[in-house]
Amino acid sequence: MKNRSDLIAATAQAHVDSGAFASIEWNVHRDGAEWQRGAVGMADPLNGVELPEDPIYRIYSMTKPVVSAIAMMLIEEGRLHLATPVSAYVKGFGGVEVLEKGQPPRRARTAMTVAHLMTHTSGISYGFLPDCPVAKLYREAGVRRSGKTLAEMVEAISTFPVAFEPGTQWRYSEATDVLARIIEIIEDKPLNQVMRERVTSPLGLADTGYMVREEARHRLMPMFGNANIDQLMRVAPGPQQLTPADVSDGYPADDPNFGRGGYGLFSTAREYMVVAKFLGSGLTPSGEPLLSRKAVELMWRNRVPDAMRPLAIGLIQLPGYGFSLAGRVMVEPGVANVFSSPGECGWSGAASTYLIIDPKEKLHAVFMAQYLGSKIRLAEVMQNAVYQAL
Repeated sequence: MKNRSDLIAATAQAHVDSGAFASIEWNVHRDGAEWQRGAVGMADPLNGVELPEDPIYRIYSMTKPVVSAIAMMLIEEGRLHLATPVSAYVKGFGGVEVLEKGQPPRRARTAMTVAHLMTHTSGISYGFLPDCPVAKLYREAGVRRSGKTLAEMVEAISTFPVAFEPGTQWRYSEATDVLARIIEIIEDKPLNQVMRERVTSPLGLADTGYMVREEARHRLMPMFGNANIDQLMRVAPGPQQLTPADVSDGYPADDPNFGRGGYGLFSTAREYMVVAKFLGSGLTPSGEPLLSRKAVELMWRNRVPDAMRPLAIGLIQLPGYGFSLAGRVMVEPGVANVFSSPGECGWSGAASTYLIIDPKEKLHAVFMAQYLGSKIRLAEVMQNAVYQAL
């Protein structure tokens, strides 16, 4: 290779050539300017559909840091507090029961707080997590079933036990959906309107939101992998293959009333880079502060003690990382599985999308693909490809 940076494209191309991914797009900025950008593959190689210009992606859990940033705005304004019990907004979370594996249910001794929601230490679970009795209850009840409003979804979650005493473990969860419902209650507006007013309009984004404009829907990328989000941890043996997955029922592109805290946003690699820079600085592209410097610092500080690490999502471990109010944060690079820096932070999405914010290297990176439940850790290989080129 002529340059180390060539390995970024070569790594992406190899995973497309193997048939594991339809396409991979990347956008990497250093010192505030574009450094590496490209895309390989096709929108739908099974039907010969080429990549559109500026593809639009379902970014799943990369919605979470944006919702957390809105919560930080409300904290700055004194309208939300980290220590406030969740039951102050959703009464069903008062006096919840704890249901741990192999143990009889018992009343929780600790009140679940807003901070617990934002750090995924609330005891709330996710339907796709294996070996969790609360997750099993979610699956059986269809907590994420389409057709529910955010309020109805959160009300349903509040009727179930929690998986552990709030504040004692880290477990990835539906907690950001509950946080989003609290935002709706405080603002007295639907989440999609709050998102427009607080984030996408100030950042000048046209293709980022809970709905795709009709004239832009031809740019929406098709999905592959496992369409059932509650079966993400079940992977078929053998090489990864492109299986079409229709997710429009639970992740609609044309519903003006849709909104979720833990997923639901659409974006492009170009526009999510604008979001990434905002998440790292609190500023709009013109320099207007949507969040103060101190709010951003607090938002990305690790809040998970050593005893709760390494973080794990099912069988997937994230060694070296802690968790902040908005996403992962590297606290111990010496045990990490990826090239990184102290303080490197961000999050990912279930369909193989990924965000890196690295203040030490003054680096922002966005990777986009559309494969649900990938057995290949695309984020790790792409992160290593970027960092080896620094």
